[in-house]
Amino acid sequence: MISSVCVSSFRGRKSGNKPASKSCLKGDMGKTEDSDKIVINVGGVRHETYRSTLKTLPGTRLSWLTEPDAFSNFDYDAKADEFFFDRHPQVFAYVLNYYRTGKLHCPADVCGPLYEEELAFWGIDETDVEACCWMNYRQHRDAEEALDSFETPEPTEEEEEGVGGDLRRLCLQEDGRRLSWWKRLQPKVWALFEDPYSSKAARYIAFASLFFILISITTFCLETHEAFNKLKNKTETYTNGNDTRIEIITEMETEPFLTYVEGICVVWFTFEFLMRVLFCPDKIEFIKSSLNIIDFVAILPFYLEVGLSGLSSKAAKDVLGFLRVVRFVRILRIFKLTRHFVGLRVLGHTLRASTNEFLLLIIFLALGVLIFATMIYYAERIGANPDDITGSAHTNFKNIPIGFWWAVVTMTTLGYGDMYPVTWSGMLVGALCALAGVLTIAMPVPVIVNNFGMYYSLAMAKQKLPKKKNKHIPRPPQPGSPNYCKPDMQSPHRGTPGDACPLAQEEIIEINRAGHEKSRSLNRIAAPRASPLTTPFESPCGERSPRSAIPAIL
Repeated sequence: MISSVCVSSFRGRKSGNKPASKSCLKGDMGKTEDSDKIVINVGGVRHETYRSTLKTLPGTRLSWLTEPDAFSNFDYDAKADEFFFDRHPQVFAYVLNYYRTGKLHCPADVCGPLYEEELAFWGIDETDVEACCWMNYRQHRDAEEALDSFETPEPTEEEEEGVGGDLRRLCLQEDGRRLSWWKRLQPKVWALFEDPYSSKAARYIAFASLFFILISITTFCLETHEAFNKLKNKTETYTNGNDTRIEIITEMETEPFLTYVEGICVVWFTFEFLMRVLFCPDKIEFIKSSLNIIDFVAILPFYLEVGLSGLSSKAAKDVLGFLRVVRFVRILRIFKLTRHFVGLRVLGHTLRASTNEFLLLIIFLALGVLIFATMIYYAERIGANPDDITGSAHTNFKNIPIGFWWAVVTMTTLGYGDMYPVTWSGMLVGALCALAGVLTIAMPVPVIVNNFGMYYSLAMAKQKLPKKKNKHIPRPPQPGSPNYCKPDMQSPHRGTPGDACPLAQEEIIEINRAGHEKSRSLNRIAAPRASPLTTPFESPCGERSPRSAIPAIL
């Protein structure tokens, strides 16, 4: 039984409802008992409330039930005296409670998109959700954005149901003409070099690319080792008019086999880059990609160095020396591993998602460095010799800027030991600096760790999600099947005869139309093989029944 309460009218979520006083309860007791009650059946669960409660949020679906013509506009059962809605009953309990209390909460065990759809159905704005439940409700948006960021082309993406999918599988256009060899080859080659999970050949190419990346990075590191660099004397002759001068120059030369290995790796990277450029479906997006820019920048210095190595002019040698300095760009190839390792992509998404936390961490560190560098400078002056005019002869802290280095090293708990306080006041400042550094760094770290955990779990779920080759194609049950249903005119819930079946009449017509179009397309394809007496739009078996026109699930 529903107890009588004093329900104050309000608009929106911030109505500022106050607890009802005793006089209000006594005065309205008889009124609420005499007011009309309304019963709402949602998904088989009956809810009973007052019409005055539903009027608290005008313009919503439930408020329309209080209008005089609601019995004809909604599914009303006169025998049971209730309105029926085939919606989620658990979510409706929270919606109805919003009318009663003016506070909209979010259930923790209901998926966010489902709750969002239910709110839209009942005509309630999602911004009415209380602050205590907003983060729980917002989680599904963050999850959807994270899943979109991990979106990769699937090998079955082109295999759509319907006529379009059949035409693509048969390499035909919509008008029946055969696709050009380029349109047939482009998506296959692009998936071969871009998506390692599209086929076995794509996996082999991914392993080859990974192998050459590791070899290139290993070669880059070995080129700096003394064992692979030898001193070599070169004789150069300079002629100035009648004056000829011979000079012996000592240069360091890298082992030739490392250069050959690097050349083989660059040839593979060049081949891979050109194939991806040629078969890319969107050239503009390809150019904008940071990974593609890294590929080009890492390849270019090798060709410039090879082209200028045979020149003997001074300008060419200067450019060649500069190119040898910028060899470090080859190490950027390590970022190509993000195409093959999900963990590296997760790390990149985590860094982008945690930009605010990193900025906050930098601000905290900057404030701490400035404060403790100033404190250590003046603390070290306390124990200075009175005869020392500068007051810094006994310490390494000569000025405040040099104290910045000490403060950074101390706050990050590295402690190189190149600078340290020697006075008791300086040691006290050093202890405070270390403690402040631990607390400062520890505050934003949990947020960054949570972001990494969320992205990693979503990435793993994305990988383990089963790939569906064909989506479910709904079709009406056939007569004689156990799921076939006839319109029940005796049903207490009024509605159209088509409502008694799982599919509306419009959906059945649309499915039949799609099946007819599919049959016409397939017959057009098979026309050359058919008998001369048959047309492309006629089947040699004669006219089909409406039942055979419905497409089956492949």
